[in-house]
Amino acid sequence: MPTDRPVTLAVVIGAHGVTGEVRLKLFSEGPESLKRYKSFEAAGRTLTLKTVRDGPNGAVARFAEVADRNGAEALRGVELAVPRSALPPLEPGEYYHVDLISLPCVSDAGDEIGRVVAVENFGAGDILEIEKPDGKRFMVPIHAAEIEADRAVIESAFVE
Repeated sequence: MPTDRPVTLAVVIGAHGVTGEVRLKLFSEGPESLKRYKSFEAAGRTLTLKTVRDGPNGAVARFAEVADRNGAEALRGVELAVPRSALPPLEPGEYYHVDLISLPCVSDAGDEIGRVVAVENFGAGDILEIEKPDGKRFMVPIHAAEIEADRAVIESAFVE
């Protein structure tokens, strides 16, 4: 079972209008995916989602705790997160990027290569960024079939 670390779903990139709405850069599947959460952890405080819709560069949202443009501007750069346990269950062949971060990487021979430090997607599929013990990094493409084959290894990494 994955740890319950926070998962960032969006970041506030600025105010939208004068009534307290904010513009969001999304790290999820779209504005609709944020509606399943009532609140978000945001830099040490809780923000309660009132509305969210498509907007420039991602989405526009309104939070109960933000009443004006000044309050919205003060949130610029704040990440909106939920606990990992709040995410919906996965279908076979699916994975959350957050579950891959910090996992060990080993060769087919069992030699340690490094640890996953990031998952990127530049349009052609997910790419793992691996940091070797000497601090150097490299990237390798991954495929959902490879992740599914290694799901037992991934899940065992969360056993405490």
